Amino acid sequence: MNNKSLVSIQECSKDDILRIISKASLFEQNPNQELLKGKICASLFFEPSTRTRLSFETAVNRLGGRIVGFSDAATTSSSKGETLKDTILMVSNYADLIIMRHHLEGAARYASEITNIPIINAGDGANQHPSQTILDIFSIYKTQGGLDNLDITIVGDLKYGRTVHSLIVGMSHFNPTFHFVAPDELRIPEIYKTFCEEKNIKYHEYSDFSEAVINRSDIVYMTRVQRERFTDLIEYEKVKNVYILKNSMLDNSKDNLRILHPLPRVNEIAYDVDDNPKAYYIEQAKNGVFARQALICESLGIKI
Repeated sequence: MNNKSLVSIQECSKDDILRIISKASLFEQNPNQELLKGKICASLFFEPSTRTRLSFETAVNRLGGRIVGFSDAATTSSSKGETLKDTILMVSNYADLIIMRHHLEGAARYASEITNIPIINAGDGANQHPSQTILDIFSIYKTQGGLDNLDITIVGDLKYGRTVHSLIVGMSHFNPTFHFVAPDELRIPEIYKTFCEEKNIKYHEYSDFSEAVINRSDIVYMTRVQRERFTDLIEYEKVKNVYILKNSMLDNSKDNLRILHPLPRVNEIAYDVDDNPKAYYIEQAKNGVFARQALICESLGIKI
């Protein structure tokens, strides 16, 4: 990745990932820099977001850039029937970079193919969320002191969870062992199991979120069951509270264990976990600003 769009984490090599998280570390030490002076970034969120949108906007502001855009597609011309193509082409006239979230899988890829300015995918349907993956890997690196040979347990919505799909691809460079915990309705898609097999990555599947699984983990990555991905609300109600991490479940876990979550949280992490030093999801969200500062500079070819 160099001076171009970030649509999928698959476009990032191991060296790319290590370079970007190294830049994120530099921004953590000194977040306020005028590297985007004179640059305009467009934030196009066709789908609701809190952390991703605000952290991208904070990243741009801390870098001295300007941000334009919208956080509700209902207030834009797309509500009048304007096509995604026309929206992207028009916005490309005004900005140096587009940060885009869309409910359709492949929307970011399509946008990158019709414009000559960089696109950063801030999430496209159930497909990928590469900027979240960079901040997740940065968080793993910070908490574990490295990235190699870790046991990573991923819990919850593995079928529709785009953060899960991206994390599997991003961490594949570092010889992890994955533990996939999900109900049958939300199991990890076959394409990602095949991916692991082709990369010789060890993985195990479970339907029971047991302390035995937690106790062998370096990272437990919790996810919410996403109501917005279900067409059948009865099916959602059946699985929404199937796994809840409670503080007592961490009693015999490794000292280095850290709990991550891309947020928002619903019921899957009990509030009594928040005060446990192994809970890291709030710091993880903070890391998103530094990771996204690094990604923006990477996409625009700006040296730190």
